[in-house]
Amino acid sequence: MPASPPPTPRPVEALDIQAAIDQAEAYLDDPNRAPLEIDTEIRKGPAIFRWITLAMEHLIATLLVALIVSVSANVIGRSLLNRSLPWADELARMLFIWLIFVGAAAAFARYEHIAVDFLVRRLRPRAAHALYLLQHLVITGLMAVMLWGGYVVMSRSTGRTALLGVPWNLINFSLVLCSAFILAVSLWRAWQSVVQIRRPASPHHQGGR
Repeated sequence: MPASPPPTPRPVEALDIQAAIDQAEAYLDDPNRAPLEIDTEIRKGPAIFRWITLAMEHLIATLLVALIVSVSANVIGRSLLNRSLPWADELARMLFIWLIFVGAAAAFARYEHIAVDFLVRRLRPRAAHALYLLQHLVITGLMAVMLWGGYVVMSRSTGRTALLGVPWNLINFSLVLCSAFILAVSLWRAWQSVVQIRRPASPHHQGGR
């Protein structure tokens, strides 16, 4: 006798699952942070930031595929051919450096870095944006230092990698690119927080959650 197909979820169960998903999304989404978010799907935030974020995400996918191919080629060479591929190790290191910095910049734009937001979620909008303003001013200062450091390194670096002959400045540029993008986004978010602080409080935003 053939096995009967598994029963489909009852409407009540489906509603419970959807309610749990909606509750989790409501917890993850901070209403105080909404004016600072960049969303490429609903076209939220400056267009230049949205396009750069999309470009970086496509670059991340390309770098990840190239990194997997490079590492896999070296593993296959050692296992099957009994021969190491030094150029694959060098290529993997360069791709990994780019992946780290570009990934950090894209995650910053998406608000996907790990953060402790227990306090800011419970503050009134003006107080929350005062903290956001302080946060992004600190980030701006740090990125300015990194940007200057990256410029100094690039101005003094004239060498190439040992095996592939790739200019070191091509690798160092990932640091400059990441720092410049995060700095620009931080300045925009700091200004948005200033706008929110100066905005008159509405009856619907008298307190945090």
